[in-house]
Amino acid sequence: NVIILGVSKDSIKSHQKFKQKHDLPFTLLSDPEGKALDLYGVWKKKSLYGRTFMGTERTTFLIDEKGHVKKVYPKVKVKGHAQVCLLDLKGSKA
Repeated sequence: NVIILGVSKDSIKSHQKFKQKHDLPFTLLSDPEGKALDLYGVWKKKSLYGRTFMGTERTTFLIDEKGHVKKVYPKVKVKGHAQVCLLDLKGSKA
């Protein structure tokens, strides 16, 4: 039994389009003020083409039914990530 949520500063409308385009089977939450992003420490300074800016660092958290963070995957690369999480979930029963 696992619940998957995605969170970003993007708008609800943007999330709806993204979810539909990629046929995602989970909920995307909009955090326009970045409160959750700050609490989880994923709103960070980033750089691209020599330009620095604040942005969301793609991160996955495995949180148990009591609300305890069991594992953190920082700087997630999409390819293969779901399989890694599934293996960890099966191993830890998070």
